Amino acid sequence: MRRTLAIPFCGFLVLAGFLPAAAPLNVSGTEPLSGTGDLSAAMVAGLHRRLDTLIQEVVTERSALWDNKANSPERAELITRTRATLARITGIIHPRVSPAGLELLASPTFDGTAAESDKLRVLELRWTVVDGVRAEGLLLQPKGTPRAVVLALPDADQTPEMISGLAPGVPPERQYARRLAEAGCLVLVPTLLDRSDAESGNAAIGRLTNQPHREWIYRQAFALGRHPLGLEVQTVQAGLDALLATHRGLRAGIAGWGEGALVAFLAGALDERFAVTAVSGHFGPREGLFAEPIYRNVFGLLRTVGDAELAQLVLPRTVIVEPAAAPAIDGPPSPRPNAAGAAPGAIRTPLPAEFELEIRRARRLAGAEAGNLIVIPPAPGVSPDFFSEETLRTLLDRLAPGASLPSVGVALADLRTDHSPVRRQARLVRAWESFLQGQIAASRATRDDRFWKPTPVNTPEAWTEAMRPHRERFATETIGRVAPTVAPLNPRSRLLAEKPGWTAHEVVLDVAPDVFAWGYLLQPADLRPGERRPVVVAQHGLEGVPAEVIDEDTTTRAFSTYKAFAVRLVERGFIVFAPHNPYRGPDFRQLQRKAHPLGLSLFSFITAQHERILDWLGGLPQVDRDRIGFYGLSYGGSTAMRVPASITRYAAVVCSGNFNEWVWKLSTTSWPGSYVFTREYEMPEFDLAGTFNHAEMAALIAPRPFMVERGHADGVGIDEWVSFEYAKVRRLYDRLGIPDRTQIEYFNGPHTIHGVGTYSFLHRHLAWPEPKR
Repeated sequence: MRRTLAIPFCGFLVLAGFLPAAAPLNVSGTEPLSGTGDLSAAMVAGLHRRLDTLIQEVVTERSALWDNKANSPERAELITRTRATLARITGIIHPRVSPAGLELLASPTFDGTAAESDKLRVLELRWTVVDGVRAEGLLLQPKGTPRAVVLALPDADQTPEMISGLAPGVPPERQYARRLAEAGCLVLVPTLLDRSDAESGNAAIGRLTNQPHREWIYRQAFALGRHPLGLEVQTVQAGLDALLATHRGLRAGIAGWGEGALVAFLAGALDERFAVTAVSGHFGPREGLFAEPIYRNVFGLLRTVGDAELAQLVLPRTVIVEPAAAPAIDGPPSPRPNAAGAAPGAIRTPLPAEFELEIRRARRLAGAEAGNLIVIPPAPGVSPDFFSEETLRTLLDRLAPGASLPSVGVALADLRTDHSPVRRQARLVRAWESFLQGQIAASRATRDDRFWKPTPVNTPEAWTEAMRPHRERFATETIGRVAPTVAPLNPRSRLLAEKPGWTAHEVVLDVAPDVFAWGYLLQPADLRPGERRPVVVAQHGLEGVPAEVIDEDTTTRAFSTYKAFAVRLVERGFIVFAPHNPYRGPDFRQLQRKAHPLGLSLFSFITAQHERILDWLGGLPQVDRDRIGFYGLSYGGSTAMRVPASITRYAAVVCSGNFNEWVWKLSTTSWPGSYVFTREYEMPEFDLAGTFNHAEMAALIAPRPFMVERGHADGVGIDEWVSFEYAKVRRLYDRLGIPDRTQIEYFNGPHTIHGVGTYSFLHRHLAWPEPKR
């Protein structure tokens, strides 16, 4: 008797074909797999639940660490260590220009004075932050001897003129830069990157986006180990350098609202020259950071600080917190037919209960220093409500005791006739873009110095040993490692298909709470009792599922992409496992947003899944655990570069449709195929430029066999850059005396499995004879 098995999968009905009545319904040693739900969607949903749990756990762990150090001699060491980490993860790694100086923006017809009253003079100026980047803003000089120095930071969508009284948008009482200057402070107001998108793209190559300028710079900066927040902290610090160079002995303060408050908070935490830090419209729990705009995404932030811990880095200096309403940001600018790709993200004001919870936590952690954490209500009954009279008076009292806050002075008139804040913003965006684009090439020398030059070994054995610390750093700091689980695998399976020459089973394995692995096991029909065969793990790409790598219908998109390569491999005598990776569906990119603040990534969980897959495969009696290879296309090629670089149990690796000068692809604004322009905001890992490009990832795989499959027409890259990066890999294998263990195969074709040289490569290095032609 013969029967047909129908497997519901992801909303589609997959006919497994005619099955012999005696066909095994599940793999030996596994329990029956039941249920008909969408396992792809269930995997992503489970990972969301797991990350939600980890986010709550890390808050508890962080609080316990600081609680144990309150009023302790070890607190100073913790603060020093935390500051160093915070500076690194916000990208403060480039030295500021020295000596610092302010340059008046004057001309033969303009003396640089933007406005003047009986109490103050406003100057338009600029100052150098790092080589090639000059910040611009306003300097408000009080008439008379300054009593203190203040950096006043507006929100990203406010201009310096708005909080200085030279432009509409902020009521006179809330113009805190002007109010502080009228009280006798020397006030510098820098221009921040705003949330418009006029400069977010490259019109010369026809690629525009709707990314806010802050995101546009973030997209370029993240893989380069930089961040717009760090760049703006350095802008503030460079401005302070210049002010204190000519006003030694004055106390310095920093104050900001909205995005300006975030930058001010970070600057106050990192730079002890600020005696007072005033934060308005930005204080609360950060566990929802993943829902905020992506330009606030900081890798590992929640493992380092929340707002309560950030306050500890300012204390015992004064911290003034004003729970004013935050800027109302619902998302990026609306997409347009020729300008899209921005990441979602919103800014909301914390609920009073949320604010109080974080403030109580900050005070508890502060111990004896809690008296310098001052909370002041926002301005009552008005909008905007930032920098109330009480807040400004407290700031002045802490910064310049004896200074008084006068009533608002006479209105200021802008004396400039050709000033354009739009042009100034464009200059700022292009300056940071130019700086970051220069870091792409500079990073190659950095990796040479950090990775290649310190490892001048020339034998495979010595190279393996030399890579141990690099591999550990890659796994823990670049990808992020989730805690290993000791839970049973609990393998479940069910029969999918029996074809002439092979069978397929669907398999599910437990990985961690809410996390499972899932895939298809294909086995040749001619397996003999007691025989152990090599395995090839066949990995699908973006938005794929395991069914696509076994799809033999030549009319489908899946076949045109994957060429049923899992089937071709099992037909060649390999056991094949086709796992599912969770980069599919509308919600998977948000996994990366949740993972990054924890110092994790999507590949943290993919790596953990592959560890469990290898545990299970290696325990099957028909599998030779020392001959398990990996072959992945596209996002599966990204997996090929990352998972075997962390897990040494993969004996041979093929990367198809992905290998690249990856840092360039992530960050360049000069090539239309760059991820800077696309909706794939989850792609970059932080600071790959300073650590591991694809050649360095391949070096972590070495001396195991490694191959690249590259179609000339594959739009993921261009041959010249692929060849440039691969040349480093080839040189390494030659230097190690194993040139036969690596190769690159070019073919005339697009983004697809080619399956010619790669099959021969796997046969050779997994020691399985090729079928006779």
